[in-house]
Amino acid sequence: MKRQIFAIGGAALPENLDNLLLIKYFLSLTQKKKPRVCFIGAAHGDAEAGRLRFYAGFGQFNCTPSHLPLFARTPRELESFVLEHDAIYVGGGNTRSMLAVWREWGLDAHLRKAWQRGVVLGGASAGSICWFEQGVTDSVAGSLTAMACLGFLSGSNCPHYDSEALRRPTYRKFVASGKIADGVAADDGTALHYVDGKLLRVVASRPRAKAFRLTRSGKRVVEKTIPTLYLGAR
Repeated sequence: MKRQIFAIGGAALPENLDNLLLIKYFLSLTQKKKPRVCFIGAAHGDAEAGRLRFYAGFGQFNCTPSHLPLFARTPRELESFVLEHDAIYVGGGNTRSMLAVWREWGLDAHLRKAWQRGVVLGGASAGSICWFEQGVTDSVAGSLTAMACLGFLSGSNCPHYDSEALRRPTYRKFVASGKIADGVAADDGTALHYVDGKLLRVVASRPRAKAFRLTRSGKRVVEKTIPTLYLGAR
């Protein structure tokens, strides 16, 4: 059983929903004709806008979308609810608060079991960094911070690498100083496809979007571009 995670740097569901190449790829990983996919929007407090955006985007594909409420009436048999899906998609927002809520409900353990049983996990921004050992987050007001995450994947992750001015210099500084482990950064429109804990490929919905591997070398950081497959027509 393959353990798959699809970590998206951002903009998987763009404002006008005219470019859903990453969502199409994500759903294809289930290898199901009509996959059951669940949205978790706890990072935004189950905000209606995020949920509606999920249904509007995923509703354009042959899938059965649903969502998991954690701030309204939550399913009593939470583990069973999670395991009955083929894919789980996590929205962006406050990663620190999201993980705290997940742990209170025991959802982190249920998601790990689902991943081990072949349910495809994924998401953008908070829904990307949450799967790694560490991530760069704006959960706390002010400067970006490093935080511990779930550790399904080794190393660290930084989303929005090209769209938020402070992401790149902050992540580079954190890795160079040893404050955060070596890891991978992704531009908006770029996704990291992991299989059994290893990065299989990087794909993008934007022609020039990239991902980067950052490693510490002494007191410096070495940043290398990772080959990226553009999913659109050339």
